[in-house]
Amino acid sequence: MDETQTLHDAFLDQLRDVYDTENQLIQALPKMAKAATVAALRAAFETHLEETREHARRLERAFASLREPPRGKHCDGIAGIIAEGNAILAEHLDDNTRDACLIAAAQRAEHYEMAAYGTLIAWGQAMGHDEAVRLLQATLKEEKAADATLTSIGEGGLNRSAARGVSSKKRSR
Repeated sequence: MDETQTLHDAFLDQLRDVYDTENQLIQALPKMAKAATVAALRAAFETHLEETREHARRLERAFASLREPPRGKHCDGIAGIIAEGNAILAEHLDDNTRDACLIAAAQRAEHYEMAAYGTLIAWGQAMGHDEAVRLLQATLKEEKAADATLTSIGEGGLNRSAARGVSSKKRSR
């Protein structure tokens, strides 16, 4: 943040950061879906891609409620998380291990987003930005649900299969 003087300025800065986060994830999620070998994981990524597009639209409405133009500020944090996820795709991993690692990478992104949205909601409430808060809360709810879905897929057998070295081609989907 350059010359931030008020909480409102910090709020706008973080709103721009999370807007860029969502837009970077819109680019990354299709690659993750394509790389997933378990159908449920691929579907989770595809579903969350559509939700992420809606998250960006909600942020645009949040900006409008504040009479600010929607614009992003490059988010180095999510860029690093995405780079780590891309590195997984370059490694020679068995299918289940790759899927388990994709879940881990996606959950890093979800937790990063949940932290950002939680902070924005707290700050927005303190400043009375009710419409923006309502929009941010809807997105936070979906981010938490996406995280829970990823946990369910991992704990639903994928992690155990990866630990045993069982290829997803050998077990039913």
